[in-house]
Amino acid sequence: MKLLIFGQTGQVARELARTQPNAQFLSRADADLTDPAACARIIEASDTDAIINAAAYTAVDKAEAEAELAFKINGIAPTQMAKAAAETGIPFIHISTDYVFSGQGTNPWAPDDPLKPLGIYGQSKLAGETGVRAAGGAHVILRTSWVVSAHGGNFVKTMLRLAQSHDALRVVSDQVGGPTPAAAIAEAIVDIATQLVANPDLAETYHFAGAPDVSWADFARAIFAEAGQNMIVEDISTKDYPTPAKRPPNSRLDCASLKRAFGIKRPDWRAGLQQILADLKE
Repeated sequence: MKLLIFGQTGQVARELARTQPNAQFLSRADADLTDPAACARIIEASDTDAIINAAAYTAVDKAEAEAELAFKINGIAPTQMAKAAAETGIPFIHISTDYVFSGQGTNPWAPDDPLKPLGIYGQSKLAGETGVRAAGGAHVILRTSWVVSAHGGNFVKTMLRLAQSHDALRVVSDQVGGPTPAAAIAEAIVDIATQLVANPDLAETYHFAGAPDVSWADFARAIFAEAGQNMIVEDISTKDYPTPAKRPPNSRLDCASLKRAFGIKRPDWRAGLQQILADLKE
């Protein structure tokens, strides 16, 4: 199967490159998402079997001051991509986020639950979702959460970096979600693309997040335990760690429909964490 992948250096794109070395990966120089029309033209000229959008504006706090840029990359670009994909009959897989929800309550969010993002990042991702659906082509929107890997910037690497200069860390304990290894996301996306090409009726919005659900503080403890580091983790509340953008306290995702449709189960993030730490040692 031929894959056209927007993104090259992000966490998911890097993991896709491991298992799909023959796919066509588009870097920022190849496909600038701040020029949505150019991205659409690339699709129109492509003879690929499926398109994966693994590129996005992900600076959650910075987005509060860069709304126009965030909406162009996360909203307008995927909308134009999806329109071009629909016109050429190519299935389109788009990665989204739990930030499209309000983050309230304690129940896992189902794909069809009400959408109410707390900040610009979530709003921009919701705009992209809306545009992808409206394009009318065969598509899958895959919402995920708390992405981690040995690449780029993420919670695992931040904790390990801070441990080099601290004996104790204060970590938020009232935000709960499912850490999701980028490698597992990449594997799921390829499986989804293969099945979507064969059966376009599977087009829908789905959730994919690691299990079990955990707080940031407990996730930090697991990281240090697996890394063999004796680090004290002190629980704090969200209000004790203010950020420019509000974080959803409840990032739990209900992934049952993905399992029913594609047979894809939630990955165990603990096994993923072991592999991430092994990758970092290399």
